Amino acid sequence: MPPGDTKWARRFRDVLAEIVSDLGGADQLSEGQRQLARRAATISLECERLEARAVTGEAIDLDVYGQLTDRLGRTFGRLGLKRVATDVTPTLAEYLADRYPGGRSREVSDGPEGDFGGGDSGDEETRAGESPSITVAFLI
Repeated sequence: MPPGDTKWARRFRDVLAEIVSDLGGADQLSEGQRQLARRAATISLECERLEARAVTGEAIDLDVYGQLTDRLGRTFGRLGLKRVATDVTPTLAEYLADRYPGGRSREVSDGPEGDFGGGDSGDEETRAGESPSITVAFLI
């Protein structure tokens, strides 16, 4: 195996490439940003090494791990990488399907028999004299 062709060297290159990509590509980075990206990749790898040991049951120094994690966060902050929140809230249909797997759905429509809140539905297609209808799906 050629020097520098270890699994950790390959992982370093992969992590560095991902960080550089997150920053817009190598051609968009200043020398300082490239150096910080390398430092971030190095710290990331050391955290991964500690994590690999921890999952096998080996004791690790959590103070060192915490310090590395904090430094990594500060380095990413200096590079301008920010955490972007992603909305993972399921839709009502997804929630109900997950909550009641295999349930069958039944549609209930508001008509002359009842009013589920009434008022203008905002539907331009409703003709004068007709009640707007509301369709609700229940999983039972």
